[in-house]
Amino acid sequence: MRPALTAVSVLAAALALAACKPTSPTAPKPGATAPAIAATPAAPAHDNLNAVLWVQRAVEYDAVAQTVYRAAADHLDPALKEANWDALVPAERGNAAAGLPPAVIMDVDETVLDNSPYQARLVRDGKEYNEATWDLWVAEKKARAVPGVVDFAAAASARGVTILYLTNRAEHLQAATIANLKAVGMPVKDDSVFLGLGTFVEGCEQNGSEKNCRRKLAGAKYRVLMQFGDQLGDFAEIVANTPEGRDALYEEHADWFGERWWMLPNPTYGSWEPATFNNAWDQPTPARRAKKLEAFDFAN
Repeated sequence: MRPALTAVSVLAAALALAACKPTSPTAPKPGATAPAIAATPAAPAHDNLNAVLWVQRAVEYDAVAQTVYRAAADHLDPALKEANWDALVPAERGNAAAGLPPAVIMDVDETVLDNSPYQARLVRDGKEYNEATWDLWVAEKKARAVPGVVDFAAAASARGVTILYLTNRAEHLQAATIANLKAVGMPVKDDSVFLGLGTFVEGCEQNGSEKNCRRKLAGAKYRVLMQFGDQLGDFAEIVANTPEGRDALYEEHADWFGERWWMLPNPTYGSWEPATFNNAWDQPTPARRAKKLEAFDFAN
């Protein structure tokens, strides 16, 4: 342990050092005004900086994703053997599932494909998501596979299970998306497994980006063994996207997670975010950010 320094000894040491320090030939003369130092403007804070960095650089992210997919693979055989096993909620199952060919429903973004490079660009440039830059990113077909997903898909395919890609990517992005999926090693049976935003479902009116109609379409042809996603709406319809509505939906189906439903980590975006500011995306960024700050729990 270092000996404690008294205030007197600290002052004496400082004076001694000052006396020994050579004077710079360019130092200002006594009484002269020191030149002003230009302040470096601080980069504006971006709420997604740490979240995107975690996805790209933290081994913890890889570990969580691998854990989810390895655990899900262990449930494939029990799900196949149980004739009544189904991962659709009763309200979205319009026909009997028994006897139908097996399938799993997978969201694409941040569930199968990792779009963190796109998010990183937004952080770097101080921008927010918009459809134009998103379409350009998808067209690059450079998204990598989420850790663990390719091995799971291979295990499912080996058992005769079809992978259905139920995504909110628009229909005009189908070709680029399928090309990207194939490039990372994901099985694509044919174009029919792409259930993008805009897919027509007879007798079901789509509400915004909700996926309930497309899940019904999948259920008409397949027994759905599992669903994979990174947001609550990937599994069942969110009737009210409020904190209370989301909590209620989760509590109703909490037992399905880890058996029929498998959630992937995504701290960068999701319907949980607008739920904190009443889904009012038309508000300016500072107003939305203020609402998010209000949503913090400070354990007072």
